[in-house]
Amino acid sequence: MSDTDQYIQPVVWHENRLRLLDQRLLPEQTVYLDYTECPPVAGAIQDMVVRGAPAIGITAAYAVVLSALTHNGKAAAHEMILDDMALLQRSRPTAVNLAWALARMKALLDEPAPVSVDSLLTEANRIHEEERQANLRMAEFGTALLSDNAGVLTHCNTGSLATAGSGTALGVIRHAYRQQKIRRIYATETRPWLQGSRLTAWELAQHSIPVAMLCDSAAAQLMQHGQVSHVIVGADRIAANGDVANKIGTYALAVAAQRHAVKFIVVAPVSTLDPKTPQGSDIPVEQRDSGEILSQEFGEGVTAWNPVFDITPAGLITAIVTERGVIQAPDSRKIAEML
Repeated sequence: MSDTDQYIQPVVWHENRLRLLDQRLLPEQTVYLDYTECPPVAGAIQDMVVRGAPAIGITAAYAVVLSALTHNGKAAAHEMILDDMALLQRSRPTAVNLAWALARMKALLDEPAPVSVDSLLTEANRIHEEERQANLRMAEFGTALLSDNAGVLTHCNTGSLATAGSGTALGVIRHAYRQQKIRRIYATETRPWLQGSRLTAWELAQHSIPVAMLCDSAAAQLMQHGQVSHVIVGADRIAANGDVANKIGTYALAVAAQRHAVKFIVVAPVSTLDPKTPQGSDIPVEQRDSGEILSQEFGEGVTAWNPVFDITPAGLITAIVTERGVIQAPDSRKIAEML
């Protein structure tokens, strides 16, 4: 699959139903699940059938359309749709794109005239297409930041599977590789869900792009050996001061990058910037079930701490790349100007 070929489609609207690529089964199986009602979609978001902040937002927008189809013609349809939206809102609290997409859909519902299903679908499609176009612009901006012969390390999965477009961080990496600016790509496993070894490696393989996998804990050693010039990651929420919430392990990479004079770049659409959250410590960090870590019985007294995200302070970030441009050395003023 070349860079100009059809991107992997994790979110598909087809004949009044939502189809989601079950990312829990990749790379062994490629299975799409069909949804015709909103509550099961909220469950799919919670259970990681679909993941990645932009893709979650797109999925939620289409789920609102499903809700409108389900309740169309009922006396209390408006209230029922709002209830479904509240369920979606609770499914993943950290990714701000979810709330952003739902706010756009709710703006239509709040109009004086009754909103049609077609209008909601048009807005969901618009959100989807805007994400695709934003990804392409971020790829151009991000590639321009890379020095020639770059060694690039990425964390988690930020490609088509996470965005329903060409990708954020991985979109930059793929574009830069095609421009022959990257000599080597490294990807962490990204425990405990292994989004790196299961998803990022698979995506790059689909595009015939070589990648070297490493354990999360080996990243600092790789930097110490001079093999990495840039760390490029995505984001699930960026606070008003430039602090970034991203997959657990991102903060450790940023600390190691600073120690080894490695540039640390965050790639995320403007919808990920959250002016209502002053700083990283105000971002709610989702805690998931301990069973994701404790795969066997260790005996009484053994528990697990399983945060999905961590917070990287703005002071450790070289630049934030958005579809509107690049924020160098991000801070509150520069974030506000971008918005």
